[in-house]
Amino acid sequence: MIYSKEVELMCPVHQGVHHGAAPVPEQAKWVQVKEVKDISGLTHGIGWCAPQQGTCKLTLNVKDGIIQEALVETIGCSGMTHSAAMASEILPGLTVMEALNTDLVCDAINTAMRELFLQIVYGRSQSAFSEEGLPVGAGLEDLGKGLRSQVGTMYGTLAKGPRYLEMTEGYVTDIALDEDDEIIGYKFINFGKMMEFIKGGDDANTALEKARGQYGRVDEAAKLVDPRKQ
Repeated sequence: MIYSKEVELMCPVHQGVHHGAAPVPEQAKWVQVKEVKDISGLTHGIGWCAPQQGTCKLTLNVKDGIIQEALVETIGCSGMTHSAAMASEILPGLTVMEALNTDLVCDAINTAMRELFLQIVYGRSQSAFSEEGLPVGAGLEDLGKGLRSQVGTMYGTLAKGPRYLEMTEGYVTDIALDEDDEIIGYKFINFGKMMEFIKGGDDANTALEKARGQYGRVDEAAKLVDPRKQ
């Protein structure tokens, strides 16, 4: 250790009382986090790249400082999907400190990791008050049946109004309009269910019909509009 001359000439003064780190909530316990292995929790965070072209939602399940589970969801940039694939291989098995200082290929994923690190080490995890935390596999619950991300894609112009393109329920095939040309519902295809039907043995057309659904007052519509063509 190197000290400046000024410090060397100082007289020693005892530090006095030091209570240590303030305890933070982790898995229904109050923990004084002193080392990486003291950190546990499941939480989510959002990251974005420098040009803000795309974003990443990252979910991590950390047990005793080690990342046991990672869910990487990206939107807005084609290259991010490949970066997410690499990040899903890189993250499990790392400590949160290692992950914070690991190149996760995409700026948005790196930023999401930074935001998650802050949440976890400050005791702001989603599982802060859950006994024993959440089991490995809980991250998949964000995706629901069919294991697809919850995506909403909408487009609108002043001249022609809104177009619903994709909802959580699935790919929007038609928007239902009333007599005033206002949206009162929509029809959709749930791609997750459709693929499950196909894997179960249904032909594509049968699976497509079985995966169709609708929301709102579609049956009362004055007309149906294809949001991608009309």
